[in-house]
Amino acid sequence: MTLETVNCATINAGAHVGTPDVACQPADQAWPTHNQTEIDPTVATDHFIVRNGVEFAGTHIILDLWGAKHLDDLQLMEQTLRKAVATAGATLLHIHLHHFTPNGGISGVAVLAESHISVHTWPEREFAAFDVFMCGDAQPEATIPVLRSAFKPSKINVSEHLRGANIDNIEPANDR
Repeated sequence: MTLETVNCATINAGAHVGTPDVACQPADQAWPTHNQTEIDPTVATDHFIVRNGVEFAGTHIILDLWGAKHLDDLQLMEQTLRKAVATAGATLLHIHLHHFTPNGGISGVAVLAESHISVHTWPEREFAAFDVFMCGDAQPEATIPVLRSAFKPSKINVSEHLRGANIDNIEPANDR
């Protein structure tokens, strides 16, 4: 079974409920692509990172914003995601936001060439959850001040995970 067949079978099976206008197209025409060699055709890289002797796929930052404001403002959310992407030095491919009623919560994602920024908000709780995952030269930690400035949380919890880190290959520290 080809990818083209899988895409058409998925569409025909009702996986795209709510989007009846989705046409069954060949796989190479149905989804947007990003040609990484357009930037530098001499470099074909997997964008893994090496930091402090550890090789990994990318940095995944989890942010919990408490006491946050404007969490139901779609325009502010889109502007903030765009600014966060630019500040991190990432490449924006697409933003999709969904607004929930009646509480006004927002769920969405900025799809990046380097991975993604996702968001889920609960305005009634003044809480927002952001995931920022980036590989390559992008700087996901640079998004933190952007999000803090836009949503003005009274408290922010941040954790970092190195996705794809092979910790079995890390040499133990010398305890002299």
